[in-house]
Amino acid sequence: MCIAGRAGLTRIPHLRSSRVDVSDLGRLLRRLDELELTEVLVVRGDPPKDGRPVHDTSSVELIRALKAARPDLKVHAALDPYRQSLQDEQLYALKKIEAGAASLFTQPLFDTRLMEVFGEMLPGVPIYWGITNVSTERSKAYWVTRNRAVFPKSFEPTLEWCTAFAREAVQHAQETHSHLYFMPIRTELRDFLGAVIPPAGGGTDPEGQGESGAVNGVLADQSGRQASAFG
Repeated sequence: MCIAGRAGLTRIPHLRSSRVDVSDLGRLLRRLDELELTEVLVVRGDPPKDGRPVHDTSSVELIRALKAARPDLKVHAALDPYRQSLQDEQLYALKKIEAGAASLFTQPLFDTRLMEVFGEMLPGVPIYWGITNVSTERSKAYWVTRNRAVFPKSFEPTLEWCTAFAREAVQHAQETHSHLYFMPIRTELRDFLGAVIPPAGGGTDPEGQGESGAVNGVLADQSGRQASAFG
């Protein structure tokens, strides 16, 4: 479930391209219609562990197929700053935009310098910077080994550090007119956002509105789960 600004609730499910046969999109499209979904986020996804079939469909292929079949469907794509060189990820992201992606959602970041670099490398492309919390050394080790995440020297595996960084990211998004999505892990959305953007008058604000004005972003409820692979 994603919450988009003051416009209300907007559901944006993840579609794993490795689970989709682009030569037979009918069942997927009918399911989207049944659920009245108008937006999707395409990722490559981790291989399933239960023996379910895997296809060679790339994210670019699925994005292109979805837009050809449903031009009115808003398709978002993934941006992973960690998996390959910056130049290779830039070219991969541009292929997704050319295929029809409306915007890019990043893996959670822990350094605004990466936001600055990719913002400059992808001018004019709407990007949603991912924000999460890594509150233990074990969780940090997971992000480093599984997602190849990069942490700044100042990083501390505490909720306090992560919410302080989130406030820094909010400021960056406001200054650059970019976007954010919040994905707190094992932490309630209200508690996380209340520490990031406390509203005027105290308390928590589920829409992320504070004294500094609206934050253009979404909320991804991933409490208790780590992030899946982007692609």
